[in-house]
Amino acid sequence: MEPVIQEETTGCGIAASAALAGLSYAEAKHKANTLGISASDPALWSETAHVRELLQAFGISASPEEKPFTSWESLPDRALLAIKWRMERGRPCWHWVVFVRENGTTAVLDSKRTLKSNIRQDFGVEQRPVQRARRIVDAETAAQRIQRRR
Repeated sequence: MEPVIQEETTGCGIAASAALAGLSYAEAKHKANTLGISASDPALWSETAHVRELLQAFGISASPEEKPFTSWESLPDRALLAIKWRMERGRPCWHWVVFVRENGTTAVLDSKRTLKSNIRQDFGVEQRPVQRARRIVDAETAAQRIQRRR
């Protein structure tokens, strides 16, 4: 899985969804817009409904509820994480990233444009999700579910 760089300051939810779906930011943004989802809408980075709707449109199932982060080892092979949790104007906000474990490698795909590397493997204090962060999606596409059942 490859990181997708967000093209808008508040487009991390769209970029994370694009990475999970294997699409470009432009493709994911177009789909989001057809669903009435916009990066400029604070609900995209302060609620989970828009991201869940976008993932569903891409055929990716999401956990029915948020799950607390306990450890990197306990995460599934693909997960959408809410990190850098904070309050802005009385509203909770966070940054969406994708956790992926594949081909013997574990990484966090961070869509932020200004990072030196968008593939993070420094699972120290800085990258650890804050206590209130939640694992939102145990991402599994329909194709992956079929392949796993075989």
